[in-house]
Amino acid sequence: MPNRLAHETSPYLLQHADNPVDWWPWSAEAFDEARERGVPVLLSVGYSSCHWCHVLASESFEDEVTAAFMNDHFVNIKVDREERPDVDAVYMEAVQAATGQGGWPMTVFLTPDAEPFYFGTYFPPEPRHGMPSFRQVLEGVRQAWDDRRDEVGEVAGKIVRDLAQREIDYQTDRVPGEPDLAQALLGLTREYDPQRGGFGGAPKFPPSMVLEFLLRHHARTGAEGALQMAQDTCERMARGGIYDQLGGGFARYSVDRDWVVPHFEKMLYDNALLCRVYAHLWRATARGGAADGLSDLARRVALETADFMVRELRTGEGGFASALDADSDDGSGRHVEGAYYVWTPGQLRDALGDEDAESAAQYFGVTEEGTFEHGQSVLQLPQTEGVFEAGKIASIKERLLDRRAQRPAPGRDDKVVAAWNGLAIAALAETGAYFGRPDLVEAALFAADLLVRVHLDDHARLARTSKDGRVGPNAGVLEDYADVAEGFLALASVTGEGVWLDFAGLLLDHVLARFTDPDNGALYDTASDAERLIRRPQDPTDNATPSGWTAAAGALLSYAAHTGSEPHRVAAERALGVVKALGPRVPRFIGWGLAAAEGLLDGPREVAVVGPSLGDERTTALHRTALLGTAPGAVVAVGTPDSDEFPLLADRPLVDGEPAAYVCRNFTCDVPTTDPERLGAALNIR
Repeated sequence: MPNRLAHETSPYLLQHADNPVDWWPWSAEAFDEARERGVPVLLSVGYSSCHWCHVLASESFEDEVTAAFMNDHFVNIKVDREERPDVDAVYMEAVQAATGQGGWPMTVFLTPDAEPFYFGTYFPPEPRHGMPSFRQVLEGVRQAWDDRRDEVGEVAGKIVRDLAQREIDYQTDRVPGEPDLAQALLGLTREYDPQRGGFGGAPKFPPSMVLEFLLRHHARTGAEGALQMAQDTCERMARGGIYDQLGGGFARYSVDRDWVVPHFEKMLYDNALLCRVYAHLWRATARGGAADGLSDLARRVALETADFMVRELRTGEGGFASALDADSDDGSGRHVEGAYYVWTPGQLRDALGDEDAESAAQYFGVTEEGTFEHGQSVLQLPQTEGVFEAGKIASIKERLLDRRAQRPAPGRDDKVVAAWNGLAIAALAETGAYFGRPDLVEAALFAADLLVRVHLDDHARLARTSKDGRVGPNAGVLEDYADVAEGFLALASVTGEGVWLDFAGLLLDHVLARFTDPDNGALYDTASDAERLIRRPQDPTDNATPSGWTAAAGALLSYAAHTGSEPHRVAAERALGVVKALGPRVPRFIGWGLAAAEGLLDGPREVAVVGPSLGDERTTALHRTALLGTAPGAVVAVGTPDSDEFPLLADRPLVDGEPAAYVCRNFTCDVPTTDPERLGAALNIR
């Protein structure tokens, strides 16, 4: 049997390369094979750190009898949803429309023309809790295909027609205004959990994009309720088990409402987004208003999360790996979720001795009963900081971290995803600049360099992924272009290197030319010249990451603020029309668009800092103050008056020979200042 997955770049596909299932990667050849054999396609979609994907694989795909049945009656296609988000999105929409729910692993049966006719997610090896077994599903689909082929074709055709009618009712002339954002805030207030922070019930996900909106809304309007929701949510997440109290970084989500027990996989995108949120929370609260303890917590979590990304996710080529698995060896040869992270009182005693173990148990909330399974506890941070001497706690954490490092580590998905690296670049660049950590800025620069060298071709087209420095076969989607542009724009503001502004412009030109509907400004997730699927995916709502649509709108707006480009400004405004339509109705799912709209309402402001040199202390002070400004969506350019790297610097001279800062909107500037305090006041630093 040919091993068609052996040379793929996806770690998820490589995990299945040795299955007895005759897997195909997504390809035209696979569908040709289905036509030639006259059999349906079994499409299995997942990702490498997906717990239930591993369970399905071990129960069914590694079973010789099940695999033989699959090989005899289907052409089996394995897809990594992180490499092919377009394929995932199209068929997930069908699954959700048909069943009202979705998830991974996703199992979809298709005709040889790629039209879906039966759906599901995880199926157990035996019937369970009202679910059929995987083998029963296979046999039922095979029988329907053999005995009722015409009926199957009718069902598939109807599903495709129904999907085609689910176009977004989009009107280009509606730009979100103050009433829309106020209504969105009211909607969030109604869904807010005041006892625990966050929104909704269990499972509870970090609301990263909504938190960005809340911080920006407070900066623009002074609404204390917005800041309070952001503060309380961030504090409760940082004190909960969803945050790794020893090594830093956040797990994917909490299975409970109290942030106690996480689903332990750690994703690059979550940590990039949350690193930036906590850095922005510190920026908003470090001066006046909030307690010092919260500002210190925000600073610590931002830096620890940044250090986690660099320490545990950075690849040898300088990019950032996609994820760490939830499961690891528990020491007995079994792969168990959370085994790397949880503790019992006995394990604390073994690592620390009786006295320090008692302190650690009290500090981290470890009990004999446990907060997880089998008497194990997920480390939390109850309100105990003042009870123990800081040096003692630092010693305990260091010793526990050393002991944990001796456990079998979770697997790592080394795939470099362009979009998620763009988010990491923005987070590391800003966090490094805020807290005087040039090493973090350098890490962002290395990752950006990898994207340019490996992911970007001679026509400035992005590849979605790479692994071990080898570019993957799949084209970048809208979120790749948008999030990488976002990262490059942040790098440009932090470093004063205009080349990153230029690269962002090249990517955003592709957004205008290949992803935008010329008639109404709506955006598509795939390019106009991308592989044609049964539907061209188009989703403006956030999921685990910002939607490509709203991320592109935000990047277009920032680029226009940097350059004065009217086409980019108009494209941003047209794209943000979707926020007016959805923001008041579903604010939890369009947080990034709401955040971008805050920038639009504020200008956004353009800050030009000029000095005799980038190393000049007075110039550095103004530049740092500009970066710490809370004005929503503000962009910063720094350089010498004669620099041609940033259009914002043109015709911006020194003032009486002194470094100066110009605060502008639409390239019309206020009186320049040489005083960092006045600059801070002009940028809404509260």
